[in-house]
Amino acid sequence: MREAAKPAATAEQVSSARVLPALVLAMLAYSVIQTAVVPILPSLAKELNVSGSDITWLMTANLLSAAVLTPLLGRFGDLRGRKPMLLISLAGLVLGSGLAVVTHSFTLLVVARVLQGAGGGVLPLAISIVRDELPRHKVTGGVAAISASMGVGSGLGLVATGLLLEHWDYKSIFWMGLVFGLIAVALVVWRVPQDPVVDRAGGADPLGAITLAGWLSALLVAVSRGNEWGWTSNKTLGLFAVAAVVALIWGIIEVKVAHPLVDMKMMARPAVAFTNISGLLIGFGMYGSFLVISNFAQTPAKLAHYGFTATVLHAGVMLLPSALGSMAAAPVGALLIARRGPRLPLVLGGLLGFVSMAYLAVRHSAEGDIYFASAIFGLGVGLAYAAMPAYINGAVPAEQSGIANGMNAVLRTVGGAIGTAVMGAILTGDTIKHLPIPIQLPTEHAYQHAFWVAAVMCVVAAAVPFAIRSVRSNPAPVGDAAPADAPAEPAKTGA
Repeated sequence: MREAAKPAATAEQVSSARVLPALVLAMLAYSVIQTAVVPILPSLAKELNVSGSDITWLMTANLLSAAVLTPLLGRFGDLRGRKPMLLISLAGLVLGSGLAVVTHSFTLLVVARVLQGAGGGVLPLAISIVRDELPRHKVTGGVAAISASMGVGSGLGLVATGLLLEHWDYKSIFWMGLVFGLIAVALVVWRVPQDPVVDRAGGADPLGAITLAGWLSALLVAVSRGNEWGWTSNKTLGLFAVAAVVALIWGIIEVKVAHPLVDMKMMARPAVAFTNISGLLIGFGMYGSFLVISNFAQTPAKLAHYGFTATVLHAGVMLLPSALGSMAAAPVGALLIARRGPRLPLVLGGLLGFVSMAYLAVRHSAEGDIYFASAIFGLGVGLAYAAMPAYINGAVPAEQSGIANGMNAVLRTVGGAIGTAVMGAILTGDTIKHLPIPIQLPTEHAYQHAFWVAAVMCVVAAAVPFAIRSVRSNPAPVGDAAPADAPAEPAKTGA
């Protein structure tokens, strides 16, 4: 009997070795290119001869596209197959990078960033594929690796930008995205099989898709442009009002239609709802901290009496420990989830984020302080990102995995947009007076305030999981020995 088990084990190893690297690389390709443009926005404004406020559309357009397309691609993956939608998602990344390489037009560059935003669909689709294809005992580790690679790629993107700009111009960043995207497409075509979980009984929900895109667009534009327009301006408040009204209409539609884009009952389950709240808060902390740390490091020390006068490359290197921390968090998170359930790594992730940001609020005079805090924060983000899909996959059936994880990814994106906007408002609201240069520099107190705000968001994220009483274990992938209607086993939550 023992001899008969060997071929199955070998097949499991082959399946994991074939599928997982392709999915991790796909996630890295998207996350690297998403953050790579952040440190070069000021230089891009000069290069393209546009204003500093207009250049931020390169981030706003990408966030909008990712927020809208991520749940749509996740849902169509549930309906018609995950691999085809994954290839479409990567095709958007490749086409956007290619357009950015060949154009010198700011308008076309914004279009390129919109196309790149389709890569946001990689996260929910890759998680669903892991759930379908990997042996059940390897699903947790696979999901943790993909989730953590988002934090790894974000950190590596900042470093890669600095390295490339040392030798080439800004187009080299988009060349990097093009090459990464093409390799990811080739690996997905070659290594990822057609998934067996397809919700043929489901249907399209065009009105739900339109209203979802409407309220997300209004919300993200208002958040992203609030600092420029003024938070109490008619445009900002009007967009917030539009977002609220359209979101209400969207919720009513999703409750009424036979085949909703997003099952509101599913979204209301505590394991899903509270995990999404944590995702929003952790997204706030991650993107907000990247902005604040990068700006702090590049501040000219002689003028401001703080900062390190760092180049783009040097500032990216200071954030490199966050990528390494997220990388280390993947196996640790998988082990903790397997032994104690997803609550412990999600709580630890929030607490580590709090410790790192609070540390920087108190100590930030030496480069070692930045390296240390960056590593701790990356470890926390990696643990939290590994735990979120485990919570969600344990609470939803396989045919809703794509849309459920897609909505979680959307809320991380929304949290990131809110985080960067709030941090930007804090930094521009308290600046040094009478500088001999035309550029405004935040005071050191403004940075301390920003670090404390990020710390508070992280500690709230650590408290949220205690509102989740229990979560089911990961449902068996299709084709597993367990019957489809077998009752789920209660999983450990650390309670």
